[in-house]
Amino acid sequence: MSGAAAGGQPLRVAVVGYGMAGAVFHAPLIDAVPGMTVAAVVTGNPDRAAAARSRYPAAAVLPDAAELWRRAERLDLAVIATPNRTHVPLAMAALDAGLHVVVDKPMAASAADARRVIEEARRLGRVLTVFQNRRWDGDFLTLRRLMDAGELGTVHRFESRFERWRPVPKPGWRQEPAPEEAGGLLYDLGAHLIDQALVLFGPVRAVHAELDRRRPGSLVDDDVFLALTHAGGVRSHLWMNTIAAEPGPRFRVLGSRAGWISRGLDIQEEQLKAMHDVRDPGFGVHPPHRWGSLHDGEGERATPGEAGAYTAFYSALVRSIRDGAPPPVDPADAVAGLEVIEAARQYADEDPA
Repeated sequence: MSGAAAGGQPLRVAVVGYGMAGAVFHAPLIDAVPGMTVAAVVTGNPDRAAAARSRYPAAAVLPDAAELWRRAERLDLAVIATPNRTHVPLAMAALDAGLHVVVDKPMAASAADARRVIEEARRLGRVLTVFQNRRWDGDFLTLRRLMDAGELGTVHRFESRFERWRPVPKPGWRQEPAPEEAGGLLYDLGAHLIDQALVLFGPVRAVHAELDRRRPGSLVDDDVFLALTHAGGVRSHLWMNTIAAEPGPRFRVLGSRAGWISRGLDIQEEQLKAMHDVRDPGFGVHPPHRWGSLHDGEGERATPGEAGAYTAFYSALVRSIRDGAPPPVDPADAVAGLEVIEAARQYADEDPA
């Protein structure tokens, strides 16, 4: 197998794509995790290439993926952080080159294509996983702690929002309507919210969807609501939009004993954009005024927030590649999420309203 760092040597990682995903989310986390190193960055953009050389001087900065595959023997892992339409061909090429693979979400534009990548990884004996980083948001980890401790009782309703105020569309591939582009909010933010709902409450047996284009000139959905009925009976209501001048609660979760509410987004994205050192003890830590609160009908109390832990994804991946542990995200979970997305798109297309 190519790409097999010996002994205790760090896994050599190639970050394919150095836009926001590669530069902000992936490379800084890889650089901070013991057992990994940023060995290569692929970008054809001269400014991004210069930025990568400055931040990771030991890494090879390459102009295209073809050059990366020629160097695959010197690498162990490829992280696909490129536009959605390229996820499948680049993942397949990386697997064929002998590399383990991380694909940014969404893994593919369709569940069928995602299954195809999974089968190829299985055939070649490579580790394949999907970067569902929002599983390690501090508020999501806090909610899981509360649920595991039984503080909410039996949960019957889960409300989750990812709302922004961006009334003018930004040009770029996310605004392209062609199906292979996997553009729009359902694929972008929906991939996160759906994944979180499936992690908490399991498979979905019914989907209601409202997909709208609200902003002038928008060619893709920018205002989305999903109602999911899980096989276990829980109902998940998920909102995502770019026209929320007043965002609603990030989470509102109702159970038989209590409800829990949190506001605002996880702090890690904000810190990563500000180039906050991931190794700093304050990384991912939310101040008390950003904690959620538990309500039992008689009063409320603040719930100390878990620290966000995006690095946990890559720490788990090291164990998966080195020791055969399960991957941090089972790629089959990405297929389940894409099936919900496809059901939502079909429902919206068939809805006479």
